[in-house]
Amino acid sequence: MNSLRTILLTNCFSLLLLLTACDSSTTDDISKVFNSGTTLKVIAGSELKDIEPMLATIKEKTGIQLQMEYIGTLDGAEKITAQQEPFDLAWFSHAKYLSLLQADKKIIQGQEKISISPVIPAVKESLAKKWGWIDNPNITWAQIADKVKAGQLKYAMTDPTASNSGFSTVMSVQAAFANKGDVITAQDVDAEKLKNFFSGQSLTTGSSGFLSDSFLRDQSKLDGIFNYESELLKLNRSPALTEKLVLIYPKEGTITADYPLILLNKDKATDYQKVVDYLKSTEFQSWMMSNTDRRPVNAEVALGTQFPKGYLMDLPFPNNIAAVNEILLAYLNDRRKPSHSFFVLDISGSMEGDRINALKQAMNNLTGDDATMTGQFARFRNREKVTIITFSNIIMDIREFTIDKNGSALQEIKHYVTDMKVGGGTAIFSALQTAYQQTAIAKKADPNQFYSIVLMTDGLNQSGIGYRDFKNFYVKESDNIAGIRVFPILFGEASADELQNLANLTGGKVFDGRKGSLAQAFKQIRGYQ
Repeated sequence: MNSLRTILLTNCFSLLLLLTACDSSTTDDISKVFNSGTTLKVIAGSELKDIEPMLATIKEKTGIQLQMEYIGTLDGAEKITAQQEPFDLAWFSHAKYLSLLQADKKIIQGQEKISISPVIPAVKESLAKKWGWIDNPNITWAQIADKVKAGQLKYAMTDPTASNSGFSTVMSVQAAFANKGDVITAQDVDAEKLKNFFSGQSLTTGSSGFLSDSFLRDQSKLDGIFNYESELLKLNRSPALTEKLVLIYPKEGTITADYPLILLNKDKATDYQKVVDYLKSTEFQSWMMSNTDRRPVNAEVALGTQFPKGYLMDLPFPNNIAAVNEILLAYLNDRRKPSHSFFVLDISGSMEGDRINALKQAMNNLTGDDATMTGQFARFRNREKVTIITFSNIIMDIREFTIDKNGSALQEIKHYVTDMKVGGGTAIFSALQTAYQQTAIAKKADPNQFYSIVLMTDGLNQSGIGYRDFKNFYVKESDNIAGIRVFPILFGEASADELQNLANLTGGKVFDGRKGSLAQAFKQIRGYQ
């Protein structure tokens, strides 16, 4: 060990002598080797993870490294306008929400469209053939709504407050039904008409990619899906898809994602332009079209054969943030199908101290303590049922609340959560089995709701049944509990592998409460409920 340390020290000393002996130009050359390129911090939509294979090429061509941080569009817009963390660039599927949210702050210093993907419906080929929708350019939003109202079109769509594809769908429906030809408001469409349309939503998730995966899992129970054109083209190539989807381009138009690269830090304008120039080059645009199924904005790049030719019409968009937020809150509280959300919460002895306090804060944020706009979107919704199951080495309590407009149930939840006490061991899978038994009863009584289970634990299973016994129970009861997913939250010393297996089994997704905060994990899950 001593000889190794001597060798290292000798090498370092030799390098220091070499640098000292060099003239200034040689020293500059060596410095460039160690500090080559510029890094730009980018806050981006999660769907842009498919650009990561090109990050090294972008750096090679421009000398600029893009350091990506992924987040939902609305969460990202709120984070940018709060200006609590500096970013050089933003890259979302659209800049509409951020443009309205910035008001007169002038946060956006510049933006350039990079690619195009309309958010559109797709239906199973057999239905499209039956309805005369194949190669039909005259399908209207009203015709789609008629099929939904008749119970013939059950579809998948993301939560509009968590994902831009759901956001764009809601805005498209609002604009098409308003039929104004200019800016729209929340009052422009009859509420019952919208409620009828959204009654067809039978699957919700918080991201567009996860929506496609969930559609494949539940495709026998669904007739269609609203998503980016790019995601739908990928979905049609999946070997797991049992019936091809026909992409529909409503005659009135849709809200289109144009993926602008946005300059936030004006001091980085020169570096920003270098990146824009490469992203709009024929080289990158061709790669992007071939690998992500997004349309190029560079007219020199011929449109791929996967895209139908024709003009994409953009529907009008609200011109103020209050109107957008009112439309979204109306969707959550009044127009979509209600949810029954189960929260299975670990209150074992290991949760004592900061951990139980973090859990209480996370739950109380959902009762309205989080005053941010995205916090209000994540809040428990009108008509929602919330069942809280607390456990240690045994089931401690089961309590159900129904959220009403006067807010009394929210206060009841807050008092209940605040009074929770910790103690005992950990019986994760016994508690989860109880939750599924409860959801099966609730679903049989009212199948026309979204059902989901959130599991929060900070440790390993110590009591009751194990994972294998739970898996056997789940498979045996699959007909009664199909489609009810578990969203585990990884916290403390919980087993990442075991919780991931649980999510895979039920079609859910793991959220990491160890990164960021437990409150943020709970908030993100709300997009899936």
